[in-house]
Amino acid sequence: MAKFNPDSLSNSFPVVKHTLYFNTAAIGLMSEELLEWRQEHDLDFLIGGSEMKMESFQMISGVRDTLGEFFHCHRQRIALVPNFSLGLNLLLEGLPKESRVLLLETDYPSVNWPFESRGFPVSYATLGYDLEEQIDKKLKEATYDVFAFSLVQWEDGIRLDPEFIRYVRDQYPDLLLIADGTQCCGACDFNFDASGLDVLGGSGYKWLLAGTGNGYMLFSERASRFFSPKSTGFNAVNAKLEDKGNIRLPKHLEPGHLDSLCFGSLDFSVKRLMEWGLENIEAYNGRIVSRAAENLAELKLLDEAVMRRKVHGNILNIRGDDRLFKYLAQNEVSCSQRGGGIRLSLHLYNSISDVDRLVQILKSADSSLTSPEK
Repeated sequence: MAKFNPDSLSNSFPVVKHTLYFNTAAIGLMSEELLEWRQEHDLDFLIGGSEMKMESFQMISGVRDTLGEFFHCHRQRIALVPNFSLGLNLLLEGLPKESRVLLLETDYPSVNWPFESRGFPVSYATLGYDLEEQIDKKLKEATYDVFAFSLVQWEDGIRLDPEFIRYVRDQYPDLLLIADGTQCCGACDFNFDASGLDVLGGSGYKWLLAGTGNGYMLFSERASRFFSPKSTGFNAVNAKLEDKGNIRLPKHLEPGHLDSLCFGSLDFSVKRLMEWGLENIEAYNGRIVSRAAENLAELKLLDEAVMRRKVHGNILNIRGDDRLFKYLAQNEVSCSQRGGGIRLSLHLYNSISDVDRLVQILKSADSSLTSPEK
């Protein structure tokens, strides 16, 4: 097993050698090792043609084994999808239209919009420091069939307490729980079968560091009873025409052929994260995020809702407008403007020294750029 050594990771991720990269919530970095694998893959295709592609189908099937080990979920309950958004939209075509749905206000559009656009009866819980209390209140006030949410909020990093998710599972056993793990999985260890979720989806291009074009949907053992999906195709039956009327739920989300480059990249990156150890990555990420949060709080740049939370993701949103964003860019800080502020996201290739440099850059800015009133 390769040892997780954060001090040497800049050798694998060249971007961090010249940029303070706090933008994994937008897109995770590609490693030099993944680039080498992708080049070899395409060279094999160039030389081997259809023979290589036929062999790649077996490799793609093996991605389910990798994800199953990574997420603690049986391979038969895993679907490979190009991204979370497509996976959820296909899935919701099989959800009864009268299903009553609870969502979170200002959650990621690819979580909320697919429900809203299909006309499901929708209600919303308010995001804030007391998020769990707000959700519990809504669940007690009315009966819902579905609760869909992001594990970590895309704008400010608020993370729904894993213990609360299990509480909801216990208190509302008939409630279908659907979660987007895109801004969480890869940054922390996650046991799907122990989570209480019925569906976990995500894209691989952020914290999994796998590039675009790959994602996953995981299902609990009971999930199939909630859905009657319509999507189908040749790949859904693994080219066995006689299986047309006997398709498992995950295979309904795989009607066509999958890209061996994209899913091979996912397989490569996830295996590397497992070699390093998710428990090591989560512990390391926790240290650098805590360091950043403490310093940013001292500068009065963090929202109170974030500072009052006991669990949080790897995303921090600081107060700042276009001027501060441009100032950070001029100082080679890579970040994003989200939720009326500036989103900073930290991952395993960041370091304590990166955080300290960021703080010094913020301190060097004109006071009008970092004023809490701005």
